[in-house]
Amino acid sequence: MPNVVLQVVQHLRPGGIESMALDLQGFSRPDDDVHIVSLEGDKKAAIAAWGRLAPVQGHLHFLGKPAGMSASTLITLFRLFRRLKATVVHTHHIGPLLYGGLAARLAGVRRIIHTEHDAWHLRSPRARRLQEILIIALRPILVADADAVADELKKIMPGRRHHVIANGIDTKRFSPGNKRQARELFGLPQGLPLIGCAARLEKVKGHEVLISALEQLPGNVHLALAGEGSREDELKTLTRKAGLADRVHFLGKVDAMPDFYRALDVFCLPSFSEGMPLSPLEAQACNVPCVLSDVGACRETLCPESGLLAAAGDSEGLALSLRQSLSMEPGRRPRSHIVERGDVRRMVSAYEQFHTA
Repeated sequence: MPNVVLQVVQHLRPGGIESMALDLQGFSRPDDDVHIVSLEGDKKAAIAAWGRLAPVQGHLHFLGKPAGMSASTLITLFRLFRRLKATVVHTHHIGPLLYGGLAARLAGVRRIIHTEHDAWHLRSPRARRLQEILIIALRPILVADADAVADELKKIMPGRRHHVIANGIDTKRFSPGNKRQARELFGLPQGLPLIGCAARLEKVKGHEVLISALEQLPGNVHLALAGEGSREDELKTLTRKAGLADRVHFLGKVDAMPDFYRALDVFCLPSFSEGMPLSPLEAQACNVPCVLSDVGACRETLCPESGLLAAAGDSEGLALSLRQSLSMEPGRRPRSHIVERGDVRRMVSAYEQFHTA
């Protein structure tokens, strides 16, 4: 029987949770009617900032929630669920659980799924207590997107049943390609070792650690950074002072992400904090080995034959891992591992089992 599924997220801007919600929508069964509700923001601005939203804009709903608690947002959600005759509500993170879960119960929606993408916020006693109350009152199917997240949930909320459904990516879209053509597209140097990072230019992503690691690598190694953020000017200044301006390439917002990965020899995510990031899955699906900070569920994304870890904030350890990855035998390619374990179709199928549970 077809379902009307409404996913509730805090906002719709480029990011892992938001990409996952779009994938759950895009790869859903043809008979199902899947919508995404963003508590914050407005449709016009969101589409202008993220072109991926345009093709599905008819199934996107923006509530423009103000800061703080908002009774009007709850009422609007309730009316939306009733108008669309929702049969499943799927919430992502604690804020959407609060509004989406309550509105779903008030609207008589029988199936609520809640996915936790990380558990660091539950270390706050106030947030933990709120989530415990919501889980007890709303009785959602509780899903963690990684074993590491499930382990944290078990510590924080022992006795609660958790399911684990690992994140997935479209391995048909993210696939190997021509490195030379990809580098031409972005104006990147040919024939030289190239490390890449795709992440918001914010403190939590640890770009300065990667730049420091680059200083310790041979002078022919270059770095390409995809992403925008508040630290762009600061990071550019840092590279100039380190004498790396000609080796670090700031690409800004990149829409052609498969081509970005195809241009690389190694992908690196030097974050101080992560849930289960999608970018390492995407890079490895393009046959690019990864070096990641050992935080969150990063180690769960890695192909064991080609992936390497480094302690967060340790530029010397990161440089050592990058040097090792760059010197690996060419035959060690991670794509088959990701196709087998991290394809989006497998993730969507697992969630759909709960739609009729």
